[in-house]
Amino acid sequence: MYATFWSLVPPLVAIILALITKEVYSSLFIGIITAALFITNFDVVSAYTTMFNDGFIASLSDSGHVGILIFLVILGTIVVLMNKAGGSAAYGKWAQEKIKSRKGTLLATFALGALIFVDDYFNCLTVGSVMRPVTDKHNVSRAKLAYLIDATAAPVCMIAPISSWAAAVAGVVEGTDGLTLFISAIPYNLYSLLTIATIIIISCFDIDFGLMKKHEDNAKKGDLFTSGEKVADDGAFDAVSDKGRVIDLAFPVIVLIIACIVGMIYTGGFFDGESFVNSFANCDAPTGLSMGSVAALLITVVFYMSRKVLTFKNCMESFPEGFKAMISPILILTFAWTLSGLTGNLGAAEYVSGIFEGSAAGLTGMLPAIVFLVAIFLAFSTGTSWGTFGILLPIVVGIHLPGNLQIITIAACLAGAVCGDHCSPISDTTIMASAGAQCDHINHVSTQLPYALLVAAVSFVGYCMAGFIQNAWIILIISLILLCAVLFAIKKFLVIPEEA
Repeated sequence: MYATFWSLVPPLVAIILALITKEVYSSLFIGIITAALFITNFDVVSAYTTMFNDGFIASLSDSGHVGILIFLVILGTIVVLMNKAGGSAAYGKWAQEKIKSRKGTLLATFALGALIFVDDYFNCLTVGSVMRPVTDKHNVSRAKLAYLIDATAAPVCMIAPISSWAAAVAGVVEGTDGLTLFISAIPYNLYSLLTIATIIIISCFDIDFGLMKKHEDNAKKGDLFTSGEKVADDGAFDAVSDKGRVIDLAFPVIVLIIACIVGMIYTGGFFDGESFVNSFANCDAPTGLSMGSVAALLITVVFYMSRKVLTFKNCMESFPEGFKAMISPILILTFAWTLSGLTGNLGAAEYVSGIFEGSAAGLTGMLPAIVFLVAIFLAFSTGTSWGTFGILLPIVVGIHLPGNLQIITIAACLAGAVCGDHCSPISDTTIMASAGAQCDHINHVSTQLPYALLVAAVSFVGYCMAGFIQNAWIILIISLILLCAVLFAIKKFLVIPEEA
């Protein structure tokens, strides 16, 4: 079954089961069992051993994965500290006075996500913890908050030259200046740019469709969770101190951003003489984020104790509480990483890249559109955008396409990776967005999917034209006009008014 269509069956089984049963853990576990059975040709004993040795243990012994888990736990602890100190409650009251409408709340959430462009994991959890009290007060559904977080995080990182994503792309493309290629591809990254445009349009003109409209209509009546069970009490107003101020939320977040940036450039050799840009390009994002978050945690504890809003005991009690708050995303990530690793052992990447490489030689103008679709499928099946462009980018660069076509095709690969990542229930970024919004994971996936598919369809049309026109401004303007036309047509013809 190695490097055949069967290599894609385990993740597809997990995804389909998750969407049908709405049970993430069991669906992922069945996908893992399926992959282990395929790898061992249905030898049950060997499959059981493989599931642990090459699956769970391998995924949890990966240094990058451990770095992300440390970052998750530390960030959960910082959020608990902010809540206990009264910072979240104070910010919620301040924002309620400053932000008067749901529209303002949606745009403020997007703006905060756009400002935190360093890393998508960091973006998802920070924006969620900061904005949850505000969106709850303005009756924005948790599903809509999760969408705003997810649809901002990866697209913003994908068009920011200084981000962990830029570093990952630069590191994948060997033998050439990866960062220059990344920057050149930004104007053609249609999915990321159009997703950002979609957020602004639907927020300004109150356009909701699909399951999201049901969630938003219910939220306006006070039900923020609709069909999914309430994930957890975010504890935003469980303060142990009555001295909390907005600074008690703003200071830890600012310190966290600065510390994580310093941690990332440190791992890239900035303090050994490397330039700022090169140190970002060469950084180890999981290690940098975990180092930065621990430093931020220590500074935050000292800050709260010096302000006398928390005692040392209060701070220490926050550690296990922060860990408990992150148990769900840690479990889902562990299952997702394990499934992805076993799928890789089955040769899924070799199968997809082999099909693509064999058919690419005779294609020119339609190549960006085809690469876009292949990247979507691979990212959706494996749940990793980084893995997707890690597989496809060397192939695209190796084809040596003429002129601007190579840049457009690289952009299509990156855009498809983000799109597939958005659509996949087993994507770590999607899981993080659910965790950040404290939203039922399947609710987030099912409400986000129609938006992601709409933008993907418009982007596909754009890439069909881009292979022949090869002008970023023309393609962007046409794609944006098409996106606006579709969204306003949906608002006029498909969305049933509430009073109807």
